[in-house]
Amino acid sequence: MSEYFSLSECDVIGFDLDHTLCRYNLKETSRLIYESFARYLVEHKGYDKDLLHLTPATWDFCFKGLVVDLEEGNLVKLAEDGTVLRATHGTKNLSIDDIIKHYGPKREWKHFNSLNTSYTRSAKYYFYDNYFDLPGALLCARAVDMLNKQGAEITSDFWKDIVAAIDHNYNTSAFREDTGTYFPSVKRCPGRYLQPCSDAVKRWLRSMKNSGKILLLITSSHSDYCRLVCEHILGSDFEELFDIIITNALKPGFFSLVPQQRPFRTLVDDVEESEGLPSLEKPGWYSQGNWPHLHELLKNMTNKTEPKVVYFGDSMRSDMFPACSFGKWETVMIVEEMEGEGVPRANATPSNSPTPSESPAEKKGKFEDQGMKSPSAVSNQWGSYFVDVQKNEGEETRRLTWCCHSIHTYSTMAIPSIEAIAGKCSKPISQFAFLFFFFLCFFLRFSKLEMVHSLKNFIMVHRNFQNHILF
Repeated sequence: MSEYFSLSECDVIGFDLDHTLCRYNLKETSRLIYESFARYLVEHKGYDKDLLHLTPATWDFCFKGLVVDLEEGNLVKLAEDGTVLRATHGTKNLSIDDIIKHYGPKREWKHFNSLNTSYTRSAKYYFYDNYFDLPGALLCARAVDMLNKQGAEITSDFWKDIVAAIDHNYNTSAFREDTGTYFPSVKRCPGRYLQPCSDAVKRWLRSMKNSGKILLLITSSHSDYCRLVCEHILGSDFEELFDIIITNALKPGFFSLVPQQRPFRTLVDDVEESEGLPSLEKPGWYSQGNWPHLHELLKNMTNKTEPKVVYFGDSMRSDMFPACSFGKWETVMIVEEMEGEGVPRANATPSNSPTPSESPAEKKGKFEDQGMKSPSAVSNQWGSYFVDVQKNEGEETRRLTWCCHSIHTYSTMAIPSIEAIAGKCSKPISQFAFLFFFFLCFFLRFSKLEMVHSLKNFIMVHRNFQNHILF
């Protein structure tokens, strides 16, 4: 990553789709995803029907950044150095003494180095870093509670069942075949789960395209689901906004599987051709693929040996780490927890364009929150996503979380939403950015000298970004 970043100097602007360009109604989507997974366990694996019943208070447990320690049967929240900050067995908190009993006097999680250097998943742990599988953390914990209540042994079999529930609902044929619970529900009522992009975002995308930038859309979603989402949030002419669309990209392997990379495939009626392409010769809509072949096409399209690329995404595992480490791209991370912890939400004006299958009944306010906490908000049980604050014998300790450290390491910038920059680009340094900076300074209790030095660097990077956000 460069020390200073200007969007106007980038040749290529890339976007992830889900939870990046497309913002979801998190409460509605989280309830749907939990139900999708839990229903599979009850109907196909014989789990207790009580798994299907949740109270609003239960959702406080749902917190991004947790790691399931499959060897110990615990969920853990990690500090930047791998120290276990908090942990539960099932949904029940482990005391400091219990954490030491599991992880030793220094509370060191032994697989941290593996996770911290690769961000891959393992048979020994699972990292929850995106909202599509996050409700699985709550389901996993509640399943352990039920097994404990029944006096059953906690084995890896329950985790295999959780993975099977994920695969059942998200496999690439589920949308086309109307199987599982998730895709059929979104297809019936997309306005309940998907937030249309504002006119400001659409103008921003078009202005970049018209200024000569190459726009990419790279998503691991399959083409049929991508089409439904994009038509709902951007309109039926969404393909005109992008030079290249890549679906079923299977990130992070899209970036990291070198030299055993997957070939690009063309699509016919949203079905992949069986024969892969030896190279990528021209812009268009493709499936699967790999970073090296895309890089060669971008070199040809820009007439540059090293085109400068920036990629917007929400997942550290699938977007930020691989795009930065393997692609050497600039990265902008979408972190909704910034809003969840006090940064004001962008006041975007919704799009005036009608969206497919949207009825007057799908207006804001129809779907009740039922008193549940948003998964992006601070958790009473787990604390802050960014800085962990704990009190012990009257003393207060503050530790940067591993997630916050990862954002600092692998993203050029972090913003709460695409709307935040598209709606505030006329201001040299936006309110949300300043508030987030002081928010962190407050929690970390920087000295005045440290704060001034950090603010100077922060302003230089952010002003350069903001001043060049429009063309």
